[in-house]
Amino acid sequence: MKKNNFKILVTEDIHQIFFDELASANILVDDRLNINSRDELKALLPLYDGMLVRSKFFVDEDLISGAKNLKLIARAGAGMDNIDEVYCLANGITLINAPEGNRDAVAEHVIGMLLNLMRNISKSNAEIKNGIWLREENRGIEVGGKTIGIIGYGNTGKALAKKLSGFGVQVIAYDKYLTNYSDQFAQEVSLNELQNSADIISIHVPLTTETKYLIDADFLSNLKTGVVILNASRGPVLQTAALIQYINNGKVAYAALDVLENEKIDQLNVAEQATFDLLCKESKVLLTSHIAGWTEASYYKIASVLAQKTIQFFHQ
Repeated sequence: MKKNNFKILVTEDIHQIFFDELASANILVDDRLNINSRDELKALLPLYDGMLVRSKFFVDEDLISGAKNLKLIARAGAGMDNIDEVYCLANGITLINAPEGNRDAVAEHVIGMLLNLMRNISKSNAEIKNGIWLREENRGIEVGGKTIGIIGYGNTGKALAKKLSGFGVQVIAYDKYLTNYSDQFAQEVSLNELQNSADIISIHVPLTTETKYLIDADFLSNLKTGVVILNASRGPVLQTAALIQYINNGKVAYAALDVLENEKIDQLNVAEQATFDLLCKESKVLLTSHIAGWTEASYYKIASVLAQKTIQFFHQ
C-alpha cells in the first residue's frame, strides 16, 4: 500500500487521535477547518476520497455531485440528519457515524437532567444565591419505583437503560425498527403500552421524516398525567408548542430538553421566538445547549471510532 493512497478532507474539529490513527494506516488527512464557504468546499471535494463533517455544512447533492472520487463521508457524532443519505447511498457513497462514541455521555446527561428536575437542584441553587432558603417548597420526587420508557433502543437507549439499572426502576423500551430486543436492562413494549405505562419518557431516535414531531399533541394526550419528558435526540422530534400546552394543562409535570427545534436562538422568526419565550418562562422546563454528548471522553472516543471505521472501509 502506497503512502497517501487515500485522502480524507476534515472540515471540522476532531480529536488528534483521528489524524494519528489514519496516518498509521497510510491514509492522508487534510485538515481544512478554516473552510466556511460551500463554494470553496465544492471546489476542493473532487480531490478527496472521503470527508469528515460535523454540523457546519448540509451535505446534499449540490455540494457533492461533482466529487467523483468521494467514497466515504464520516459524521463526527451520532445523528445523520445534515446529510442527504438517500442521495449518497444511491451514488455509492458510504456513510459512517460514531454513536458508540457519545452514548455514555448522553445517557449520563439525561440522568443528570432527570435528577436535577425531580430534586429541584437548579431551582434551589438559584433561590439560595438570591438569599431565599426553602425546604418544604423544594421537596423532591424520587426516581426509584418509577417506570421509565425509552423511545429508540439503539446505542444511546441501551446505554441509558444500563445506567438506570441501579436506580430501582422498571425500564421499558420501544423501537420501531427492532424486534426481540428485550435484555437484562429493558423490556420491549409497544408504543401504546409505553404511553400508557411510563412515568418518565426519554427520547433517543434520529431525526427523519418519520420521527419529525413524533412527540406531538396527539402523542402527549395519550400519556399518563404527571409524566416527565426528556429529549436529548433532536429538537424537531418534539413539537415545542404542544409540550408547552400539556405542561400548562398538567399532563406533563416536567420536561428536560438538551435540543431545540431551532437551536440558532439568535435567529428565530416571530413565531419561533414567541414559542421559545414561553418555553423559557416555564419553571418546570430545564434546558441545556445540545451538550449531552459533549464531554472530554466522547471527544476522544468519537474520533477513535471514526478512525477505525474509516481504516476498515479503505483497507477492507
